[in-house]
Amino acid sequence: QVQLVESGGGLVETGGSLRLSCAASGRTFSNYAMGWFRQAPGKEREYVAVISQSGGIRYYADFVKGRFTISRDNAKNMAYLQMNSLKPEDAAVYYCGAGGIYGNVLQNKCDYWGQGTQVTVSS
Repeated sequence: QVQLVESGGGLVETGGSLRLSCAASGRTFSNYAMGWFRQAPGKEREYVAVISQSGGIRYYADFVKGRFTISRDNAKNMAYLQMNSLKPEDAAVYYCGAGGIYGNVLQNKCDYWGQGTQVTVSS
């Protein structure tokens, strides 16, 4: 079992930045690919960014390329999402997820999920 706890959400103005954190506990963190996902009201959850177990492979959804950066620190059991140049359409609940298979995480199929953190972007 892996427990995931997100933090760092909040209210930011358009063009601002936030850094989300995901703290993991339980099984060996470095065994899991990590992803960030988001869900806006009335919409399905969509993936934002995924990072491989070692951190060597990162993949981003087109709508965040060049603005968001995913990273991880396996020594600290942490994953991060640096979000810059935020837009009102980025507002959503952001979730981190962990999966043993990188390809599954890319397809929104994580083994474990956090409870989410709200990101609100004012226009």
